[in-house]
Amino acid sequence: MIYTADHEPPHAHVIGEGEARIDIINLKVITQGGMTDKDVRRAVDAIEANQKLFLDTWSKYHD
Repeated sequence: MIYTADHEPPHAHVIGEGEARIDIINLKVITQGGMTDKDVRRAVDAIEANQKLFLDTWSKYHD
């Protein structure tokens, strides 16, 4: 999820069994709360596989 009124750096919120915020550009975990490491790795992999889409979406709302 990308919030329209959010702050830099470009990041996505991943919500499921817990939550994580992942930097879209560097693919680094910013925060992790209650989400297993395995699920966070899966989320990072999904963002990496769709990185251009995530960055384009971020730019649409934040540039």
